[in-house]
Amino acid sequence: MTPKIEKGLVHIITGKGKGKTTSAIGQGLRAAGHGLKVYMIQFMKGEFEGKKYGEIKSIKKFRNFNVIQFGSGKLLSHGAPNETDFELARKGFEHAKEIINSNKYDMVILDEIWVAVHHNLIDLSEVIGLIKKKPERVELVLTGRYAPKEAYDYADYVSEIKKIKHPYSKGLKARIGIEF
Repeated sequence: MTPKIEKGLVHIITGKGKGKTTSAIGQGLRAAGHGLKVYMIQFMKGEFEGKKYGEIKSIKKFRNFNVIQFGSGKLLSHGAPNETDFELARKGFEHAKEIINSNKYDMVILDEIWVAVHHNLIDLSEVIGLIKKKPERVELVLTGRYAPKEAYDYADYVSEIKKIKHPYSKGLKARIGIEF
């Protein structure tokens, strides 16, 4: 199938505020609603404390919006990457290159890619190379805290989500259906 987007652009959604993944999924749902084929690759994320993320359950109900996770689900809470984190990030990035170049998807979302870059699981130069070589018709959305300013030069949209206030600061734990 030939993608339906004539000129695909690049989005970066970053910042310390809540909602980067949610924003990217919203963009994906909009695209899927118009019949475009969407593929989301989540870096760093796996089951959260034995529970699946709610967005994964929802996305799986759409036939033209696919999602796959390449993460143990632990790095985001324990902080220091281990061998498994490196292996999963590498597999995820290789999979991302295949999907982006497959000519099967109109939009590809690389969720938490900037966190993987921040933890040196994926090299920034590889991500920039992927952006530069992406097929003309693929819309590419890259999310996560810590997007390096250097990457902004290769994006058409850059959005920063700023944290003003969050209940985590008061010790409230992540809630099912809201944070995951």
